[in-house]
Amino acid sequence: MHLERRVLIRLAAFAAVSLIAMGVTVFGYVKVSNLIPGFGLYTVTVALPHSGGLYAGGNVTYRGTEVGRVTDVRITEAGVEAVLSLKAGIDIPSDLDAEVHSQSAVGEQYVALLPRDGESRPLRNGDVVPIARTMVPPDINSLLDATNIALEAIPQDNLKTVIDESYTAVGGLGPELSRIVKGSTKLASDARKNLDSLTTLIDQSPPVLNSQVDTSDSIQNWAANLANLTGQLEEQDTAVNGLLQQGPKSADEVRQLFERLQPTLPILLANLVSVGEVAVTYQNGIEQLLVLLPHGTAIMGGGVVPNLATKQDYKGFYLDFNLNLNLPAPCSTGFLPAQQRRSASEVDYPPRPEGDLYCRVPQDSAINVRGARNIPCETVPGKRAPSVKMCESTENYVPLNDGYNWKGDPNATLSGQGVPQLPPGTPSVAVPPVPAPALPPIAAATYDPVTGSYVGPDGRLYAQANLAQNAAGNRTWQSMLLPSEG
Repeated sequence: MHLERRVLIRLAAFAAVSLIAMGVTVFGYVKVSNLIPGFGLYTVTVALPHSGGLYAGGNVTYRGTEVGRVTDVRITEAGVEAVLSLKAGIDIPSDLDAEVHSQSAVGEQYVALLPRDGESRPLRNGDVVPIARTMVPPDINSLLDATNIALEAIPQDNLKTVIDESYTAVGGLGPELSRIVKGSTKLASDARKNLDSLTTLIDQSPPVLNSQVDTSDSIQNWAANLANLTGQLEEQDTAVNGLLQQGPKSADEVRQLFERLQPTLPILLANLVSVGEVAVTYQNGIEQLLVLLPHGTAIMGGGVVPNLATKQDYKGFYLDFNLNLNLPAPCSTGFLPAQQRRSASEVDYPPRPEGDLYCRVPQDSAINVRGARNIPCETVPGKRAPSVKMCESTENYVPLNDGYNWKGDPNATLSGQGVPQLPPGTPSVAVPPVPAPALPPIAAATYDPVTGSYVGPDGRLYAQANLAQNAAGNRTWQSMLLPSEG
């Protein structure tokens, strides 16, 4: 039979389309690997304690994706072995866990491959997953039997109550319970990541807990004091409320006060810093002053005690007006000479002379014992000097003379004469005391303000009429300085 050329072209086109469709079906959909046993597949054996309902033909997943099927499930002396046929071209880490799960409530078990380390080598044909790396779900029959036994243990009359109360307790709390479960899971995961820190905390917690036990009395006292404080706050609730209500007003007034003091307060505080530094340096001296001040006040108060029992109208301070002038003699060494001294009647204020003016006699002299030369050095214990500069240097105090005669210019400001000093390198030697002239005895005697009688230094009894309580005549303070008439 002779076919036309047009028919032959159509038949050839139809045959080509059929071959293409068959190739797509075989290689793209059916796949050659499914038609030829063992082509594009490799086998891995999983050791299981028991089958757990797993069957041949079940799926095998890796990260939720199907990568093969279970080809055989057989019994061994140690349990059960499941043979997995996995697709080639998908690298599955060999360090993994194999778990059997149920896809639905009626079964449909499958094997889930869960990698433990993504850096391990891929699975190969013939690898075996040991039983220690596998997990099989519990038998559903055993679970149902245990549930049935638990339900039978509950009395039938109370079972409905348990169910109703359970619904009341957790009904509508699905989202909250879900958050609790998720939070607990995250907490457990974080705890596992920080396992070393948690174990260290647990190991080191006994000393802290023991300290709480040892200080239980102190904790109880603290709690009791806190309870007492809160009780007082409760009793003084009105006062506390008043404080809270008036506090903002008071704070605002304080703020306004600081605003008014703003121009001068910083300067005052800055000056107080300098005063504070001086006070810290002279802390010992200030402390001694505060210690002696009460005693000095008591002594001053004791001066009026002898006159308390007298009959005179004026009960003033108990004094003796026998003046011992120039005893001891005044110190003139270290000051300006007589011709340069200012009169006490002058009221102007010329510039202060340069240098330091103080009594420059030996430190152990009886003249002006509380002078600047005997000031203790605060920063150098045991040393006395008239200035801070001399205290903090290796220089020692050197007197000019014994103090009874003025000598030279003490400050080298007028005549150019320098102040004598020890030669460099000379060891510190105490200046020998200069004997002072004998001082006359102080003439002082206690008299009876009623009769004016007193006992003299010779032991004899004398009387001064103008000192008596009823004495007549001039009783001014100037008359008290005159010598006695009898």
